[in-house]
Amino acid sequence: MGIHNYFKSLSDLEELYRCPGKFKYQSHSVASHSFKVTKIAQFLGTVEEQMGRTVDWKALYEKALNHDYPELFTGDIKTPVKYASNELKELFNQVEKQMTEKFILKEFPKEYQDVYFRRFTEAKDDTLEGKILAVADKIDLLYESFGEIQKGNPEPLFLEMYQEALDTICQYDDLHCVQYFLKNILPEMLEEEGIPAMKLSEITEMIINRHEKV
Repeated sequence: MGIHNYFKSLSDLEELYRCPGKFKYQSHSVASHSFKVTKIAQFLGTVEEQMGRTVDWKALYEKALNHDYPELFTGDIKTPVKYASNELKELFNQVEKQMTEKFILKEFPKEYQDVYFRRFTEAKDDTLEGKILAVADKIDLLYESFGEIQKGNPEPLFLEMYQEALDTICQYDDLHCVQYFLKNILPEMLEEEGIPAMKLSEITEMIINRHEKV
């Protein structure tokens, strides 16, 4: 009981794999995802800062590092399932919140509990840092699904994940970092060898054009 168990649980995140139950050429743990999201968020925050916006780096790093820790209690739920309906999404969120709160109350000394309630629950909010996290999270999902598509994985789920991730990224096109990603990074991704270029390019263009017309 105590912080020892919290520290020990961090290793469990290395064994908790994303998108379980589906064949993958490359597995990704929740721990590696959190690291990648933090690195991506750092770059996105840098773009925003270079364009004159003030970034609360402490808040951004805390959000990025901690955003998926509650999956330790529920496991990773595939995105198309988790977001199938608002009711289902809210149910998952409630379960995660309740189990996380129970863990904090049990393992953390009282003087640190409020800090960790905030760190484990505040993430993709309406702040600049919350929006950057939401984009960074979907960019990593985009790359995970892209990697499987590129390797020829026939599972339709990865194409669904690619579409859902890009669609969400485009919803934040008021951010400088999203405009940068769509203009400079995404085209490089689509030029990679070994992907069904025409199909993926058409889907990408369709999603981006749909958001431009809104």
